[in-house]
Amino acid sequence: MPFDPDVLLAVPVLVLSVVVHECAHGVAALWCGDPTARDSGRLTLNPLRHIDPIGSLLLPGVLLLLKSPFLFAWAKPVPIEASRLRQPRNDMVKVAMAGPLSNALLALAFALLARVAPEQGLFAPLRVMGLIGVIANCALGLFNLLPIPPLDGSWLLMRFLPFRHVRAIQRFRLAGLAVVAVLLAVPAISRVVFMGPLEAVVSLYLTAVGLSPGEVLS
Repeated sequence: MPFDPDVLLAVPVLVLSVVVHECAHGVAALWCGDPTARDSGRLTLNPLRHIDPIGSLLLPGVLLLLKSPFLFAWAKPVPIEASRLRQPRNDMVKVAMAGPLSNALLALAFALLARVAPEQGLFAPLRVMGLIGVIANCALGLFNLLPIPPLDGSWLLMRFLPFRHVRAIQRFRLAGLAVVAVLLAVPAISRVVFMGPLEAVVSLYLTAVGLSPGEVLS
């Protein structure tokens, strides 16, 4: 299989995206009263403080080499102590949603980069990185919004459940990862819950900055 040089452009984009995602959780927690992430030295864009060797490098690299239709990566979760939040039940939702929100903003920044970068010439790789950044951040944000523990979207779901149900759900976090894997592995399900929404959101970003989604999603 020939080596795709776009992999070299995609890796730093993916690393930045997952690092910003985790930093956003820590910043939101600090704003809500929990300095644990700050005190642990995790409120930094230094990737060495956040990288999970498997989730941040190996897995996304393999997916790119295999030309997977979706990109999936994660960083080491920042430490959060819910008991130190001013309003733990509400603030955990804010902390959780900060991650996907950061990816939404990054997707916009990458879309603008793709729009202003030239298609040819010395700076053409910036356009490729911009397009990769849009797809990667939309994928990361949407994936984490799935209401399945331990993903960020589960905290929004648990906010409206009785506490005893929340405790029960938290016991099955690893099982939640298995459920997510099954959802993504079954094409018919993945198309409805992930791939379809991903294509729609990517198209929205590209159209908003004046790019043709067909050139990217074809």
